[in-house]
Amino acid sequence: MEKTITSTELAGLLQAENKVTLLDVRRKEDYEKNPEGIGAAQWRDPAAVEQWVHTLPEEQDVVIYCVRGGSVSQSVQKQLAEAGVKAKYLEGGLEAFLKQP
Repeated sequence: MEKTITSTELAGLLQAENKVTLLDVRRKEDYEKNPEGIGAAQWRDPAAVEQWVHTLPEEQDVVIYCVRGGSVSQSVQKQLAEAGVKAKYLEGGLEAFLKQP
C-alpha cells in the first residue's frame, strides 16, 4: 500500500465525498497558532498516537497531514500502519494543499 497521497488526489477524494477519515496531526503548538485546516479534518495530537490509534475505523482509509508532510506525518503514518490502519500522509502537508489551484 502506498504511504502517500498528493494534494490533487486528496482534493478529488473530498469532492467525490468518498469515505475517508481526515486527520490533522500538526504539532499542538502549530495547530494552536493556526487552527485552520482542511475541511472537516479532526486534530489529533501526534505525540499521543498510542492513545487514539484504536479509535480509528479499520474499514476506512485514513489520510493525515502536518504542516509540510515531513517527519511528523511520516512518523504518525508509520505508527498507524503498524497498528493495522490503512493510512497515508499528504505529500507536502497542509502547505502544499493550500497552494494548489
